Amino acid sequence: VQLQASGGGLVQAGGSLRLSCAASGRTFSSYVMGWFRQAPGKERDFVAAITWSGTGTKYTDPVKDRFVISRDNAKNMVTLQMDSLKFEDTAVYYCAAARSLALYTTSSRYDYWGQGTLVTVSS
Repeated sequence: VQLQASGGGLVQAGGSLRLSCAASGRTFSSYVMGWFRQAPGKERDFVAAITWSGTGTKYTDPVKDRFVISRDNAKNMVTLQMDSLKFEDTAVYYCAAARSLALYTTSSRYDYWGQGTLVTVSS
């Protein structure tokens, strides 16, 4: 599976961005998909994940009620809708795929990674 993330950019605090991750490969629908982020000088942290069917999701607490992860298996696409953005959401965002049924929050559990897209939130 190859992943290509896009949609990052510069936004003011309180604004919104929608990240997309396009996947190649016919088995996309069998993967758990996740979003992680890495701020300058910090480790890569879990943001959200979604099951292969799209019926199960998990979020890190700081983004609950602000971010929504979704997927379209017909289009091999996973998205992250980010609303009410805060300065602390500034990071490079990565999409990832895991051959799993579980919604892992640990980056080492993911098998494939996209190249990252930068989100900058100005205060």
